[in-house]
Amino acid sequence: MSAHQKPASLSGLRILDLSRILAGPTATQLLADLGADVIKVERPGAGDDTRGWGPPFVRNADGSDSDLSAYFLSANRNKRSIAIDLATEEGVDLIKRLAAISDVVVENYKPGDLARRGLGYDDISKIKPDIVWCAISGFGQSGPYAERTGYDFLIQAMGGIMSITGDSDANGGRAVKVGLGIADVMCGMYATAGILAALRHRDRTGEGQYIDLALYDAQVAWLINAATNHLVSGKIPSRIGNRHPNIAPYQTFATADGEIAIAVGNDHQFQRFTAAIDRPELSDDPRFRRNRDRVVNVDALDALITDALAVDTAEGWVERILAAEVPAGKVADIGQVLSDPHTLARDMVVTMHTDGHGDVKLLGNPLKMSATPVQFRRPPPHVDQDRDQVLAELQEIEARG
Repeated sequence: MSAHQKPASLSGLRILDLSRILAGPTATQLLADLGADVIKVERPGAGDDTRGWGPPFVRNADGSDSDLSAYFLSANRNKRSIAIDLATEEGVDLIKRLAAISDVVVENYKPGDLARRGLGYDDISKIKPDIVWCAISGFGQSGPYAERTGYDFLIQAMGGIMSITGDSDANGGRAVKVGLGIADVMCGMYATAGILAALRHRDRTGEGQYIDLALYDAQVAWLINAATNHLVSGKIPSRIGNRHPNIAPYQTFATADGEIAIAVGNDHQFQRFTAAIDRPELSDDPRFRRNRDRVVNVDALDALITDALAVDTAEGWVERILAAEVPAGKVADIGQVLSDPHTLARDMVVTMHTDGHGDVKLLGNPLKMSATPVQFRRPPPHVDQDRDQVLAELQEIEARG
């Protein structure tokens, strides 16, 4: 840290990260970006499961694959790695010692697994009464599914998001997952919020607490308006492709050379939109005057707009529709997104140097904080890379009492 740089938001906070794969690591990476010292505990040899989830991998100097898969890189920067075998007495003792100097423990073991090793919340809270413990599991610590193992794909299926993702049956569609581990990522976001709230409570009262967070619960929670539509109407939401169940037109459309997304949020925007696509009469059509009418008659509206857009390119239409102050944009692939001038201007691609592997590019953090900006201090570590440093600090803290 330079002399003029302020401490990060969570500077001085230590997190013992016993989690793996994506939900827990997403949470701990965000906390690490905000300045927390995250000690990532991994299995000796193999490490986090995602170290083997590839290709692609960062290459070693001899051209072989390293233990830094692209998947692992996505959720493990700013952490220090130490390998500990929890099946040994020495490993259990070391975890207890590390927990005793930590503020937070994050873990995603199956319910009861850590307790059977003498490393459950009840065990650690006797050593560290004000510990904040976040237990992430597939289905939670209670309920009929508590013993089941939960992966993102399974949670997307059981938690409802697949049932509303994909084209309709009428268009030959079927239920599909979101294109990445969104159930894990969203669970990680809830974990972050819960941990920060628990720390706020601890700082006020001195009392730690246990957070029981399930991927399944988090998935149900972020069904948001799709779920409340059902709770209000009793109707089961269906797959509608890229359409919106409550707004129209709010979807993708084909143009002469590609697809664009158009988001007409109110009736005034619709009037400007129809003028921009040279179909001003549509805003006077009783089927389309109000949003509620457009939602009911969306098939007819879709056909008319698609026909109008066929005469120009995606770039041309986006320019014209934006000029009318209506939100629109091209459907971009990942490469186009990551090279987009706006993406780069917002520092959403960052470069970090790794010893022996050169530079790696990672996604940036979306938080832009004026007083305590996020910091990218450490590239994702190799397995057990920081053992000596972590143990030396532990001994020093214990010696101070």
